[in-house]
Amino acid sequence: MTTQQSSNALIAETEGSHEHLYGDGVALRKQYETTSDLDDLARAISTLRRAVVLTPEGDANMAPSLACLGSSLWLRFERIGDLQDIADAISAEQQALELTPEGHPDMTQRLAALGASLWSRFERTGDLQDLSEAISGEQRALELTPEGHPDMARRLSSLGISLHSRFESTGNPIDLDGSISAHQRALELTPEYHPGMARRLAALGSSLWSRFESTGDLQVLDEAISAEQRALEITPEGDPDMARRLSAVGASLRSRFKATGDLQALAQAISAQQSALKLTPEGHPRMALQLDNLSVLFMTRFKRAGDLQALDDAIAAGQRAMELTPEGDPDMALRLTNHSVSCVSRYEATGDLQALTKAISAGQRAVELTPEKHPDLALRFANLTASLLSRFKRTGDLQDLAEAISMVQRAVELTPKGHPEMARRLKHLGASLWSRFERTGDLQDLDEAISTEKRALELTPDDHPDLAGQLAGLGASLYSRFEISGDGQDIAKAISMQQRSVELTPEGHPNMAARISNLGTSLWLRFGRTGNPQDIVEAISVMQKAVELTPAGHADRAWRLSNLGVGFESRFQRSGDLQDVAKAISAKREAMELTPEGHVGVTVHLNRLGTSLLSRFQHTGETHDVNEALALFRTSATSEFGPPHDRLNGAEEWVGLLEKYNSSSPDILTAFDVVIRLTTLTTTLDQSLEKRYAKLVDTSGVPLKAASAAFALKRADKALEWLEQGRCLVWRQLTSLRTPLDDLRQHDSHLAESVVELSRKLEGAGSVKVAPRSGLSMSEKVSLEDQARDYLRSAREWDELLTKIRISPGFERFLEPPPWHTLITHLPHDGRVIIINIDSRRCDAIVLSEGQSTPLHVPLTSFSLAKCNQYRQDLSNQLHAYDCRDRGGSLTVAPEGGDECRAIRRVNRPNNGATVVQGILRGLWHDLVYPIIQALGIEKIPTSSTGVAPRIWWCPTGPLSFFPIHAAGIYTSAEGSESVLDYAVSSYIPTIAALTDRVKNSRPIQMAIPGLFMTCQPDAAGGSHIPGTTTEVQAIYELATKEGLRAERLEGSETTPARCLDSMEKFSSVHLACHASQDAKNPLQSRFLFHNGSLDLFTILQRSLKDADLAFLSACQTGTGAEKLPDEAVHLAAGMLAAGYRRVVATMWAIRDKHAPRVATDFYQYLVDHRDTVDGSGFDGTHAARGLHYATQQLRLRLGDNSDQSLLAWISYVHFGY
Repeated sequence: MTTQQSSNALIAETEGSHEHLYGDGVALRKQYETTSDLDDLARAISTLRRAVVLTPEGDANMAPSLACLGSSLWLRFERIGDLQDIADAISAEQQALELTPEGHPDMTQRLAALGASLWSRFERTGDLQDLSEAISGEQRALELTPEGHPDMARRLSSLGISLHSRFESTGNPIDLDGSISAHQRALELTPEYHPGMARRLAALGSSLWSRFESTGDLQVLDEAISAEQRALEITPEGDPDMARRLSAVGASLRSRFKATGDLQALAQAISAQQSALKLTPEGHPRMALQLDNLSVLFMTRFKRAGDLQALDDAIAAGQRAMELTPEGDPDMALRLTNHSVSCVSRYEATGDLQALTKAISAGQRAVELTPEKHPDLALRFANLTASLLSRFKRTGDLQDLAEAISMVQRAVELTPKGHPEMARRLKHLGASLWSRFERTGDLQDLDEAISTEKRALELTPDDHPDLAGQLAGLGASLYSRFEISGDGQDIAKAISMQQRSVELTPEGHPNMAARISNLGTSLWLRFGRTGNPQDIVEAISVMQKAVELTPAGHADRAWRLSNLGVGFESRFQRSGDLQDVAKAISAKREAMELTPEGHVGVTVHLNRLGTSLLSRFQHTGETHDVNEALALFRTSATSEFGPPHDRLNGAEEWVGLLEKYNSSSPDILTAFDVVIRLTTLTTTLDQSLEKRYAKLVDTSGVPLKAASAAFALKRADKALEWLEQGRCLVWRQLTSLRTPLDDLRQHDSHLAESVVELSRKLEGAGSVKVAPRSGLSMSEKVSLEDQARDYLRSAREWDELLTKIRISPGFERFLEPPPWHTLITHLPHDGRVIIINIDSRRCDAIVLSEGQSTPLHVPLTSFSLAKCNQYRQDLSNQLHAYDCRDRGGSLTVAPEGGDECRAIRRVNRPNNGATVVQGILRGLWHDLVYPIIQALGIEKIPTSSTGVAPRIWWCPTGPLSFFPIHAAGIYTSAEGSESVLDYAVSSYIPTIAALTDRVKNSRPIQMAIPGLFMTCQPDAAGGSHIPGTTTEVQAIYELATKEGLRAERLEGSETTPARCLDSMEKFSSVHLACHASQDAKNPLQSRFLFHNGSLDLFTILQRSLKDADLAFLSACQTGTGAEKLPDEAVHLAAGMLAAGYRRVVATMWAIRDKHAPRVATDFYQYLVDHRDTVDGSGFDGTHAARGLHYATQQLRLRLGDNSDQSLLAWISYVHFGY
């Protein structure tokens, strides 16, 4: 107290003297260094500030006063963390340095002091500019320090600390090497009992630890621990740095545990960190850091031992650490990451969904706060991946999975070669890709998962604690590949790896149950393929152990119980032991009860329990089992949760039970309603067309089966609705993206523009070509995943947008498949629409006519699927025999006489019959078409009649889509000739809406647009020479110009795909005489071949063809779909309808080059003769069907007989649309 009063008196007496103020400031500063009393430091700073203010400019005391003020402010910042103090300190020290002349003895000290202040501010703000300036100043100070100078060691140590800090921010190994070198040299210069020895040992230990983290070199880690423990040993009790050093030792010992699995190292680490926390006073700036370090150590213990108390302690410590961390602190991202890891572990251990939500939120914020080039960015991406993957497994949200894959790919991309975390991140990437395969069935994901996990395994040393997890992950992926391929080597390797994984997993490890469960599943799968009873016995045994090891409340307990139930049921199927099926039901029932509402697995558990109950019913006949199974499948099908394919499985089981045990129940209509709706949900707009079509192969025929059930219940209306809603799903998606928006635009222009914008994005998603990813770099894969994620987001936005639009009055069914009663309100007045359904149980037709309020049902009792399939095979044989079917393959020399087909052809095959086609057409007439004609009362048109024949729009389903129904009839002289052509003019439509939309939205073509653009491409690359195309286009052009029609002709290399598109926008009609290439997997890649490139459907769809009217595709097989997807309109004609053309002339198979020119000219002559006399500038497209009818009959007359070859020549031509 006396000293303080004396100092105050001294200050009062010398208030006006800057020299004395400076001296007093220095004295108070020294007093603070003795007392650590912040009041002393505050008075020192206040006094030095007055000294600086009173010191005249140019005075020799200015630089010392500023320097002392700066160092005093730095001291206070170190105590209380006020950023204003460090800013003022740096400012004062910079001014002092500017006033210090070169060669001045204090230059080095002032450079070092400024470096220390800049480093301190960097520590607080993360500003790399401060750190770079600090290093620059410290390096200069070091250069100015002579050898043997007592401050040399201190300055080397300071530089080492700064270089280490920069390494931590940038990952530059040169900085880390420089840091270690500086610390080692500093220690060499430090005497044994020097007071700075402990500090310098600790700093060296920290840098060595960082080198270990980068390289995984255990010898470096041992050196780090040795240095840190020695620093701790020589640190006196009560030293303020004791807590910091204890914490550093804890971190290094944790690293030793992670690298070696040494439990003693982990226990020592926790003990050291707890001691550090006890030594840290409340309010200390390092309290948050100490809490976070302890949280990480508790988390490590939990991961090793499954100790839930350790997990709770980790979360509590981490939460408090975050609360104590101020906004803007550079350590906030790290603490958020650690807290995220703890929270996701709680979810996995307890199923607490709130903890998972917190984990993702914290992980996302951590990533946002981490600079682009920060060395920990990869780690934070990887941690966020784990959280997102966990939520995907819970909710099934594909957006979470897509983001998880994108995050972990970035983590791998950012991880340098040789980094110890590379193997773990590759494992996480493999697991994420495997999860997507399990959901979507994409084999590329599975192949990449296996490849990635193999690489991870190769990078993992035999003694590494992660080896068991790596083996388990690869084993699961090989299991999945075995399910697809049936390759016994895959399942053998999977079981071998999983067994070794279990052997390497210590007792009590939290992942033991998961690894045992996976082993049991693999043994069960092998039993299903080989029937080896030992496998199922062992499978059940290990799955029971997995359930026993899984604590109540664990997120995976339900799955393990369910898997155990599957094992019991499989044994029951072989043994018939009712005890096994009872155990299966019990385990599956418990699994279902444990599954919370909203969990993605709820439908799987419902389906599995239903399957076991059904198995018992089939064995015992107990009706309550089948009734409960029915109820479970119904609940699964109608659930709001779970992937559509799982719900669809439930719906199909529901339908199957009703059909088998209660086929007359009206519930079957409800069940099929659900099946059709769920089928549409399996093909989403974010998927490429190729993937959508691949998915639909599994459900092909479902709408036809549903319609058959509806016919049996005398519900033709329902059959019509299902056939319209369940067929042509992808085609309908394409057309919905291009629907006219006039009404919506008038109602809300903003919503209309949103529809247009999203439509364009989603058309891009559909056009993506599925290409192998194996040769791509990681950055290219990241780019692809980002694109896929954008498409997924756009698809979700599309669904949300449609929901928003449908709230508006008048738009309740916007872009929804129309109910049956709306289909009959816009039918064409001059004909009938006939839908023909074929199924294994029956064949029926539905007829829609203008003015009729209900559909007419015509049972076709003489036709069957078996007969249809036989006709199909016979027709296919004939098409091959006459070389009218093949699209690709090896080319042959074109035959003489110009009889080339407009398709790429293989070597001709011999004629294998002359009456097969006649027989097929006769069968179609007798059993399929004529009964409909009779039911409708359509009369045969007399040969001499000049009246207008009625029209029929055929909408065939299933394999009937490949038949020339428009030509069904009798063509043998013995029976007399009679066919559809004698009764009506035929057209085809993919769906009823495709026709009614064109009727409803029919509008006149703009005055400047009517006319015909035509091009011929006789020598396109990849196709045979077709000279007739030149003749064809020349004849059409001469006809058009002669009649004064607006026309444009471009031949061969005169045009390009882009120029052709420009012309298509300027003309309402287009005639393409060329080769065509149809891509059944990705129809948007179907194309017309030009001399200079090709024109694909996707490119056509990008143009605005609002006045498109007629497209004549004078090429081969432009109207033939894919055999595996007969109800998906996978052909060029349907694509042109989707592009906006109202009507399309196409071909079912190859057309002959010698016939095509005359057919085309006859067609256009008919249009010219029947054009609108008021405005004769263009073609009247409404007569296209009649024009084609006329043109093909003229070809038939020229051919002169009804041989199969002649029939195939003219019946190939078909008309689609209005």
